[in-house]
Amino acid sequence: MNKIKILTQGLIKENPTLVLVLGGCPSLAVTSSVNTALGMGLATTFVLFMGNSFVSLFRNHIPHTVRIPAYIVIIASFVAIVELLLKGFMPPLAESLGIFIPLIVANCVLLGRAEVFASKNKVVDSFLDGLGMGLGFTFALFLFGTCREVLGNGTFMGFELIPGTQGNAVLGFILAPGAFFVMGFVIAIMRHLRTRNKVTSN
Repeated sequence: MNKIKILTQGLIKENPTLVLVLGGCPSLAVTSSVNTALGMGLATTFVLFMGNSFVSLFRNHIPHTVRIPAYIVIIASFVAIVELLLKGFMPPLAESLGIFIPLIVANCVLLGRAEVFASKNKVVDSFLDGLGMGLGFTFALFLFGTCREVLGNGTFMGFELIPGTQGNAVLGFILAPGAFFVMGFVIAIMRHLRTRNKVTSN
């Protein structure tokens, strides 16, 4: 498969959150601000491309009957590394993300890519697939975080957009119902654009 296609398919065509609708828990929980959304997205991206690479590297040495536990151990190892790095170098972000850092292990995007792609392809291709899927996941979280922070708090990455609006915007977007609303709205727009492009190309 073409290397560029492998890298880019996770961004739009097979975006794990906007198209495949996977990883919904962190997409809803940590996107009340752009900073936490990007932090979670980049942490997941690191685990994705490293996990994919190691699953591919050892795919011929992992017995088929224990492949899922083996994948989980590999993924959990890199999640532990991410958690330690965040706590050591970015403690405020680690505190903001809280329990959702170790819960990266349970993100079905990671196990899904390990089973569907990395276990059947070479290391370089698996690395590119993990990187592309991770960046696609980060892009989706960035969209959600931007909508929720701007509309719900009047800020972008903590900076006040219009003087006097910080904290006086639509609070509902910061709360859980706002997360569901924004996610559904963005996914609906994405599906509409993909459908229109298919019609145009035909």
